[in-house]
Amino acid sequence: MSFALSSAVPLRRLTTVFILCTATALSACGMGDVRRPQANVGHSSSPAESGDYIAVAPAADMTPVTPPAPDNSLADNSLAGEENRIANNEADQPVAQAQNLAAAQPVMTEENHALASREQNYGYAGGGLRDPMARSESRYTMPAGEIACRTQLKQLGVVFQERAPINDGGVCRIDNPLTVSGFASGQIRLKPSATLNCQMTLAFARWVKGDLQPSTRLRYLSGVNTIHQASSYSCRTMSNRPGANMSEHSKGNALDIAKITLNNGTDIKVQKPGFFAFRQRGLLNNVRSDACDYFTTVLGPGYDIFHRDHFHFDLMQRRNGHRACR
Repeated sequence: MSFALSSAVPLRRLTTVFILCTATALSACGMGDVRRPQANVGHSSSPAESGDYIAVAPAADMTPVTPPAPDNSLADNSLAGEENRIANNEADQPVAQAQNLAAAQPVMTEENHALASREQNYGYAGGGLRDPMARSESRYTMPAGEIACRTQLKQLGVVFQERAPINDGGVCRIDNPLTVSGFASGQIRLKPSATLNCQMTLAFARWVKGDLQPSTRLRYLSGVNTIHQASSYSCRTMSNRPGANMSEHSKGNALDIAKITLNNGTDIKVQKPGFFAFRQRGLLNNVRSDACDYFTTVLGPGYDIFHRDHFHFDLMQRRNGHRACR
């Protein structure tokens, strides 16, 4: 009995030593305290601190982490800024295209401008007039004397219109012609309308106001209604005679008057009056003699056969300043 007990004690010790050696060997081989990898799910403590093993959940069961919602105001501002940038780019595109187009246009030389002017007009009736700023009757290119003359015409109530320059060759030209249709603000008509230069128009308007109107009121107790002209601008010689000098009509510097109609309906023809036509003779003699205060040349009935039926008025310039009143 005692032997058995004494034998059991060394056996237990051998068993204990064997177990300890086995545990030591296993520990040296890395087999001790094997633990599974752990997934971090937001716990505050680690598995080492809790002392528990944690099982990893399958991927299908994991709850996705939701990111924080973006600031809508910032998104709106960014979107608005992007829209403005796109709009600015779109607005800049036509400007860039226009600049590219302008750069591609050929330089307008004098030859190109002349070609373009032949291919188009500026919308005037008939297409005969080109750029209005290039016309010599434009107030911006008109001599100062012509502008001053037109101012005086307006003060006298002359009814007129500007015309394109006339150049029929030689002396047959008017650089700044007018079409005259009336006097005294239209109360006195000129039929048909006359084409004259401004200085001749001014001299005739002064004669109508200062001589013709007072004379008709004195002798006929009536004012002038219509003045009938027989010739204004005309590219011809004096009295249409072959080989003669060019007439002042070819410069728009002369006007022929054939008849005068008064407000009371009386027609006063410019011709040699009958023996008993006292008022007509007196009127024609007065306006004929006084007209030399306004014109340098006054010719009428009785001078020659070419002036038997009209008055001829002009502003011919002579070397010695002579006036021909016949």
